[in-house]
Amino acid sequence: MTRIKCCGMTRVEDALLAAQLGADAIGVVLTARSKRQVSLAQAKTIVHAMPPFVSTVALCMDDETEFVRAIIETVRPSLLQFHGAESDHWCAQFDYPYLKAIAMGEGASALPQLRAYPRAAGLLLDGHGLGEAGGSGKSFDWSLMPHDVHQPLILAGGLTSTNVQAAIRVAKPWAVDVASGIESSPGIKDPAKMRDFIMAVRSTH
Repeated sequence: MTRIKCCGMTRVEDALLAAQLGADAIGVVLTARSKRQVSLAQAKTIVHAMPPFVSTVALCMDDETEFVRAIIETVRPSLLQFHGAESDHWCAQFDYPYLKAIAMGEGASALPQLRAYPRAAGLLLDGHGLGEAGGSGKSFDWSLMPHDVHQPLILAGGLTSTNVQAAIRVAKPWAVDVASGIESSPGIKDPAKMRDFIMAVRSTH
């Protein structure tokens, strides 16, 4: 079964709806480089509103060490997610489970980066280019998804209810991650799009 993460939550009601519809995880973005940024207080409210067995993910991008520590102490997400140029050693210093995003906008030349994060709990392959923030709505060639990496792989970038079934069949990911594909505007989720997306993923199997 392909897991589902709905990312870029800015409102409790959207996160709760995602959970009610069957999402396995929700994400909050705390880096100032994102148009979906929420404050520590907002992130804490959203994360603490989640029912049992729904994972929570806090996204950072080249942020200061102390800020990441504040996220851990204040928000207490299930996982961290790093989207920048952070190294495996830097990400692992917090002794906290983390996902590392790989910018697949460069195509096959980005694939060696998948071997650079042996301590990551999972790797998120996104369609944006190097140095760009996630949630751009850009996809990449799904056939590049490798099948010889020991960590779970999460497919992101440009996914919608109309293309996610094809993406799953080609890439065969552990999970899919969606943000812009279920929105009416950045950070504001569209209930119908969210429902259609989750139903499309579930009906793939």
